[in-house]
Amino acid sequence: MLTIGDKLPEFKVTATVSRDQGKEFKEISDQDYPGKWKVLFFWPMDFTFICPTEIAEFGRREGDFADRDAQVLGGSIDSEYVHLAWRNHHEDLRDLPFPMLADVKRELTSALGILHKEQGVALRATFIVDPDNIIRWASVNDLSVGRSVPEVLRVLDGLQTDELCPCNWEKGQPTLGG
Repeated sequence: MLTIGDKLPEFKVTATVSRDQGKEFKEISDQDYPGKWKVLFFWPMDFTFICPTEIAEFGRREGDFADRDAQVLGGSIDSEYVHLAWRNHHEDLRDLPFPMLADVKRELTSALGILHKEQGVALRATFIVDPDNIIRWASVNDLSVGRSVPEVLRVLDGLQTDELCPCNWEKGQPTLGG
């Protein structure tokens, strides 16, 4: 699995970005969102149980990420059509404000090293990538345990201080560097 200090792999995938007819899909690459932090998170498959709780929470907190000049990108190995069907079917996913990446060829998930060894689906991996496309944080949960979106925000806040942040540090608290 790629980790801290590694460069985000080059990628180009189709993403589901809307439910509006004719505007549902867009190509997204590693070169999009220049100058922004990126939060990439992956889930195993659409139409499952834990995944929509995480995806919906990232959606609810999109404004918090935008306030930090960060673009959220979510993805799985499902196609853009499956993502669209899930958004149309699941109330909590209908108006997601971020792209749902379709890594059907498993190129991005393979390059990141986050495919489950037996099941071949994406692990619950989260990456914070700086504006230079360098991975600054990586976290992976077992398939059965959802991640903590507030923790992703806390770590993003810490990374953006460019200071030493102690255990349990929260935005607004003093850092160890000043």
